[in-house]
Amino acid sequence: MLKLLSFIQKNLVWTIPVSMLVGLIYGYLFNAAPLKQFIIPVTFIMVYPMMVTLNVKTVLKGQDYKLQLTTQIINFIIIPLIVFFIGKLFLSGEASKFGLWAVGLFLIGVLPTSGMTISWTGFAKGNKEAAIKMVVFGLVIGSLAAPIYTKVFMGTTIEVNMLHMFKQIAIFVFLPLFAGLFTQAVGMKKYGKKVWNERIKPKFPPFSALGVILIAFLAMSLKAKNIIANPGDIVIILIPLVVFYLISYLMLTIIGKIFFSREDAIAMVFGVVMRDLSIALAIAMTAFGKEGMTIALLIALAYIVQIQSAAWYVKFIDFIYGRPLPKTAEPVLEQGLTQDNLIPKIETSGSMIIDVKKILFATDLSDTARHAVKYACSIGNKYNAEVHAIHVVPDMVDEYSKGAGIDLSNSVDPKNRDQFNEKNIEAAKKTIHERMRATSQRVLEEIPHCPLSEERSIVKAGNPVDEIVRTAHEGHFDLIIMGTHGHGEFEEMMLGSTATGVMLKSKVPVLVARPS
Repeated sequence: MLKLLSFIQKNLVWTIPVSMLVGLIYGYLFNAAPLKQFIIPVTFIMVYPMMVTLNVKTVLKGQDYKLQLTTQIINFIIIPLIVFFIGKLFLSGEASKFGLWAVGLFLIGVLPTSGMTISWTGFAKGNKEAAIKMVVFGLVIGSLAAPIYTKVFMGTTIEVNMLHMFKQIAIFVFLPLFAGLFTQAVGMKKYGKKVWNERIKPKFPPFSALGVILIAFLAMSLKAKNIIANPGDIVIILIPLVVFYLISYLMLTIIGKIFFSREDAIAMVFGVVMRDLSIALAIAMTAFGKEGMTIALLIALAYIVQIQSAAWYVKFIDFIYGRPLPKTAEPVLEQGLTQDNLIPKIETSGSMIIDVKKILFATDLSDTARHAVKYACSIGNKYNAEVHAIHVVPDMVDEYSKGAGIDLSNSVDPKNRDQFNEKNIEAAKKTIHERMRATSQRVLEEIPHCPLSEERSIVKAGNPVDEIVRTAHEGHFDLIIMGTHGHGEFEEMMLGSTATGVMLKSKVPVLVARPS
């Protein structure tokens, strides 16, 4: 199930159009009216997972007031004016549907900014911390301002019941927000912050992606007969959407290059252009009655334009802003050290029945790894074996693809991808070796003859499981030793972790130790 959802999330640029096409066919062939009852539950499925992953504590950090203020002024003053006048220019037909599409475009403009902002900013090597704050501020301000803005700007186009709209926002924004924060608190308390952030929290976004394609299916199926009767409507809708995103990218790029650093400018761009289409869809389909389906059609099509445009913008990011300056290894480590080892405890007592001459100690440099290294040193001493430490920096393109919601590998030239990972490896090696040296020194205080040394450290990039297994095989190691967390029965269900993958794939014996 999770594999299917992850596939959907990584390929939203294709799965959304397919879902809309299927909805169009279904709505034309069958009576889609009964599907209306699924709007509310599907909308909650779409919104709640995003809230679970939201880090509101980040808003209290940093001193980037100028960047945050500029971004929100653009979001809540400039962008609403832009979408209002684009709607007037391109959606001014006499039929009522034109006015409803204009409302949909306006909703996009007053409900910034989605969680994808963070992933796209990170992939483009922008200021991720600033991006997180933009998401939180945009979510709160936009939710409060949307009913007022819609009433003021679009009140003559459609009847806007502000109280009803506030209620819908409370149901689909603040209720999931509080539920998400509560889920975070319970999850961190039960499983620990590291396990929650690195293994459990990433499992929520794919469910949001499922909600997106289901809501797109509902929107298209409920309007299918009207769309097929008027196929030109799709072109009419797409034109103002493309114009809006083009203007946004051009304006933000100019402002960013003039007033901000490369990293802050990138955060600002994605902090504005990645509109919260999920919330906009939820409001459209629940706050405007039967007319909401027409409004939702434009918002559903906006997914296609938004994701495609972001992918192309990232592709030309170095051309626009120049290459990023060399960084210290720390940011790489924050992204790379995300290996969880949720394996039931393996007893280490009893005699060894094989001759151990080379031990491969797989480490993420965490407290758990420092616990496991004692096993590596003790066994290495007992059998007079060499102990080599390996750390794997995950492929950064794959990491950002998971968060961005689509497969970004096609947007990166293979040579540039290799160079990107090589730079990350070189940047990481110095800090990793320093940490290994510090770890070795602490271990040596307790185990004076630990056969672990800096010279025997290995740093690679790629899939952690594959690289550990390959290194053990090619290096003719006799034993792999890894650390793991001990957090109860839940860990036994968490297949897919690094330690589990190594145990399943390796022909070399694996010892997994967790803190007692």
